[in-house]
Amino acid sequence: MSGQDLIRVEGLSRDYGVGDRVVHAVRDVSLRAGRGELVAVRGRSGAGKTTLLNLIGGLDRPTSGRVWVAGQEVTAASEKDLLRLRRDTIGFVFQSFGLVPILSAAENVGVPMRLAKVPAADREQRVSVLLELVGLGGHAAQRPYEMSGGQQQRVAIARALANDPALLIADEPTGQLDSETGRAVMDLLRALVHARGMTALVATHDPTLVELADRVLVLRDGRLVEAAESIGV
Repeated sequence: MSGQDLIRVEGLSRDYGVGDRVVHAVRDVSLRAGRGELVAVRGRSGAGKTTLLNLIGGLDRPTSGRVWVAGQEVTAASEKDLLRLRRDTIGFVFQSFGLVPILSAAENVGVPMRLAKVPAADREQRVSVLLELVGLGGHAAQRPYEMSGGQQQRVAIARALANDPALLIADEPTGQLDSETGRAVMDLLRALVHARGMTALVATHDPTLVELADRVLVLRDGRLVEAAESIGV
């Protein structure tokens, strides 16, 4: 694995049994992604985007193939090692935001640090920095229901960055947002990736957003059919 590759995927496949038939959700996918790179994964609903991201992030196990993230083989990791990898190395952002309704924005962002047993003073300082980073410094005490969709997604991004992950995985992060807010969220992700030298994999089917990516991977029926430097290539 090259020192510049944060992600390496080789011959990855995932099959599901549905009744008496087999669904090939991901078929023989191989790819690499470098540090400081924003990679968009594009494809129609059912193309395999979510399954691919879940396999790379260790949320699912493949039928065959191998995945490495930051030098660690995800596909050979124990459940304990996967928990540690998802806590320390990978941050997740989902379409549904996934915030805890009864917690404030600051408390939501602090949850991963609590799990990592970060001291309270350090945690509070880092929460403040992260909320400022995503433009929500004045919203720390607000709860999710008091915030717009775009603000909630920014809180989710700050939470994903809590333990300074090397990899950010975002599955349709703008799916519940209007086009203007969605582009603002993608702009934020791009700025964070380039400023922090992290890698981001962002699944989307919105062609107006993939142009912000450094590279675009196109999935069709579970297969990687195109890997372009930009959407115009």
